Amino acid sequence: MTVELGDVVEGPLDRLTEPLSRVLGTRTVGALNKLGLHTTGDLLRHYPRRYSEPGKLTDLSSLEIGEHVTVMAEVRQVTVREMRTRGGAMLQAVLTDGTRTLNLTFFAKHKGALHGHENKLRAGRVGLFTGVVGAYQGSRQLTHPDYTIVGVDVEDEAEALVEAGRPIPIYPASAAIASWRIHTCVRTVLDPLREVDVADPIPEALRTRLSLPTLHQALLDVHEPFDDSQVRRGTNRLKYEEAFVLQVALARRRAEAAGQEATARPRLAGGLLDAFDAQLPFTLTNGQREVGAELAVELAAPSPMQRLLQGEVGSGKTVVALRAMLQVVDGGGQAALMAPTEVLAAQHVRTLRALLGTLAEGGFLGGDDRGTRVALLTGSQNAAARRENLLDAAGGRAGIVVGTHALLSENVQFADLGLVVVDEQHRFGVEQRDTLRAKATRVPHLLVMTATPIPRTIAMTVFGDLETSTLTEVPAGRSGVTTHVVPADNPAWMDRTWRRVREEVDAFHRVFVVCPRIDPDDPAAAAGAAGVDDDGADLLALDLDPGDGTTAERRPLRAVLEVVEELRGLPALAGVDIGVLHGRMSADDKERTMAQFAAGQIQVLVATTVIEVGVDVAEATGMVVLDADRFGISQLHQLRGRVGRGSAPGLCLLVTGAVDSGSSSPSATRLRTLEETTDGFVLAAVDLELRREGDVLGAAQSGGLSSLRLLRVTRDADLIARARTEATAVVDADPTLEHSPALRAAIEQQLAGEREEFLDRS
Repeated sequence: MTVELGDVVEGPLDRLTEPLSRVLGTRTVGALNKLGLHTTGDLLRHYPRRYSEPGKLTDLSSLEIGEHVTVMAEVRQVTVREMRTRGGAMLQAVLTDGTRTLNLTFFAKHKGALHGHENKLRAGRVGLFTGVVGAYQGSRQLTHPDYTIVGVDVEDEAEALVEAGRPIPIYPASAAIASWRIHTCVRTVLDPLREVDVADPIPEALRTRLSLPTLHQALLDVHEPFDDSQVRRGTNRLKYEEAFVLQVALARRRAEAAGQEATARPRLAGGLLDAFDAQLPFTLTNGQREVGAELAVELAAPSPMQRLLQGEVGSGKTVVALRAMLQVVDGGGQAALMAPTEVLAAQHVRTLRALLGTLAEGGFLGGDDRGTRVALLTGSQNAAARRENLLDAAGGRAGIVVGTHALLSENVQFADLGLVVVDEQHRFGVEQRDTLRAKATRVPHLLVMTATPIPRTIAMTVFGDLETSTLTEVPAGRSGVTTHVVPADNPAWMDRTWRRVREEVDAFHRVFVVCPRIDPDDPAAAAGAAGVDDDGADLLALDLDPGDGTTAERRPLRAVLEVVEELRGLPALAGVDIGVLHGRMSADDKERTMAQFAAGQIQVLVATTVIEVGVDVAEATGMVVLDADRFGISQLHQLRGRVGRGSAPGLCLLVTGAVDSGSSSPSATRLRTLEETTDGFVLAAVDLELRREGDVLGAAQSGGLSSLRLLRVTRDADLIARARTEATAVVDADPTLEHSPALRAAIEQQLAGEREEFLDRS
């Protein structure tokens, strides 16, 4: 694809950067500031969330108590009366959608203080009304709502007819400023703007080829449409712009990485990797071989590998990553594996040493001559172990160094860091990753691993600067996991749950019992707030809101320290060794507990989600998740992946008190979906639909606070793919965007601060 480039024209000052304080009143600006709107551009990028059709009234049956709403309704009747008992006057109006009603109430010191409401609110008139839905004597009402009557404030009759036929924009609003007041502000700043005042991020040649309107016209289309076709035209243009600006930013990152120099680490015949492959006690899956070949080629190149490795739970990502690390060690380099928690870091070390055998004992008596060492660095290590591992890393004796954030410490040095592997389950910030990569003399290769399958559109949008490899096969010999939802309020089912745990123990297997928090006295957790375990593992899923519009109080969350005592007192578990694992324990205690669990000295382990990722105990076949409705799909899928990893089948029981047989809430949908499938990619797609994509450019992982205002990765995959192709062509032709200053400025604005950092997280 060829891209036409024009002359570099700086153009006029972009009027969209003008502060709102220059054009609007102080009180209005204050209300807009609370919505995060500070400049003209902010306001014009505050797009309508929907449009009311001319003459179509809002269905009043959908209103929920406590909800802040904007409705279009017809005034049915109005009464004004004096209040004898409390004094003053009251105006009451009844709104209707033609079938249902909603009451309005205004209070005043006397009739004359009703501010003319009785003159505007006349039977038969239609208006937009906004406020918080309350209840009084069994009826829903708005008290002192803000409102505007359609057509009343338009003096010219011809203009009134035109206005009456136009779609009415409904904006995200607040109690401080109503939707139509926002619309008035938008008109105030938009009407004086000319096309030349608005710098367009999409290059003119591309815009013409794609038949897209200018940015100025698109803003008119969405804020001042005359019909639905204009709304669609403007919305499509602005969606494409969001995708294009983001993809250009990612394309520049890819181009920058490709232009850097790295040390080539080609595979060495007869080296450590060949020795490892020769002693593997199992056969690699086709996927593992294919991805391994991809990594081998990229590691052998003089430019840094930038790859995301995603895969199903139990698909063997660790073996793939280890083979890449061994290729780098064969090439004279070292590999650093950074994990988010001490438990996971220690698990990685155990797994790597077990896989390598004598190849992990380089320089030790009985170690293989071709071998290396696997060192562990965590924040809570004792001084002697830390000193020894630091020396092994700095001197190059440890070809593989595994650690937590402790790897970022200034005193951690490497002889020749050639590959950084990041376990991405809890994403590390760009500064942390760059700190680790800066310990290399040349740019190291990068491999990001995620255990949560990522839908293609999310991968394109968030990890678009990385090449993606996917493992979908599960190694042979695993029997899989069966999942059931258990009602917590049913004593018979709960009794059967604990007897089922006993059956697994009697079969010489192990069982996890997962709780959402550690301590029953934790007031934050008791109140339903999200928390983080002390070593970084999530205590609670992010989707705490039931998502069904309800605000019912939740029962207290189950806690490790109370549940372990309950289980020790159950007759069904008499004589069973029950242990505890959570983030407040010391590293030594965690390590000891996991070793005892693996050895069968502990048969039931009551834990937080600290065991969510990487914990691999072949004899673990059972899992009971308490308060399962408080966890997200991906987290439950990861937890479930800790069992059934050996030859015996796994069982996962999701205990919940919030899902009944007829419930259609998001919580119920999540749990039933987990019952029905173990396909992580299917679950990821369902999760994305339920939670929406969240803020893919920021920290929010669920809900509607997406900084992509119009673009939705759940439904705009084709548009994103097209934008990616066009963006790559633009960057190939103009790597510094010298000929596209408006595009360069848009990238700086859209990806400022945390959003840009999020794109670098891996």
